[in-house]
Amino acid sequence: MSLSSHLQELKKKHQHLSEHVEVMQRSPASDDMEIAKLKKQKLMLKEEITRLSTH
Repeated sequence: MSLSSHLQELKKKHQHLSEHVEVMQRSPASDDMEIAKLKKQKLMLKEEITRLSTH
């Protein structure tokens, strides 16, 4: 897998997580621990995208 395709895949995953977090935050029955876990995954993806983009 090339670097650019890997970055694209990471960006897709990041976007998907963003959308999922938004939906969960709007739901009254949402699990705060699950939202925190998803936000942490989202942050890790963002850091990885930034790290790969600067190389």
